[in-house]
Amino acid sequence: QVQLVESGGGSVQAGGSLRLSCAASGYTLSKYCMGWLRQAPGKERETVAAIDSHGISGYAYSVKGRFTISKDNAANTLFLQMNGLKPEDTAMYYCAVQMTTSCGSHFGYWGQGTQVTVSS
Repeated sequence: QVQLVESGGGSVQAGGSLRLSCAASGYTLSKYCMGWLRQAPGKERETVAAIDSHGISGYAYSVKGRFTISKDNAANTLFLQMNGLKPEDTAMYYCAVQMTTSCGSHFGYWGQGTQVTVSS
C-alpha cells in the first residue's frame, strides 16, 4: 500500500535552513504529483509546494524564492529545501501524493507529518 514517511523537521532560528525528506513506498513516485503541505495550529492546511510527473513545480506565494521542492526518482524520495525560515513557517509539514500525473488540488495520501518550529 501507499506509504509516505517524512523526516528532517526540527527547531531552528529565523533565517536558518532545514531539509525535509519524504520516503515513498508502494508506488512509483516519479509517475505522480507530489506535494508538501503544512498546517499551523488554528490555521487551514496550505499547499506549500508541488511537483508533477514532468518535474514542473509550483509554490505558495509565501514561500516562493525560499523553498525548493525536488525529488530523487531512483530513491523514490521527495525533498523540500527550506531556506530563510521565518517564524510564520512554523507548522506541521506533510508529504502527500495525488495519483495523477499533473497537479490538482486534492491529495489522496498523506504521511504522518514532521514538525518545523522557527523561533525569532
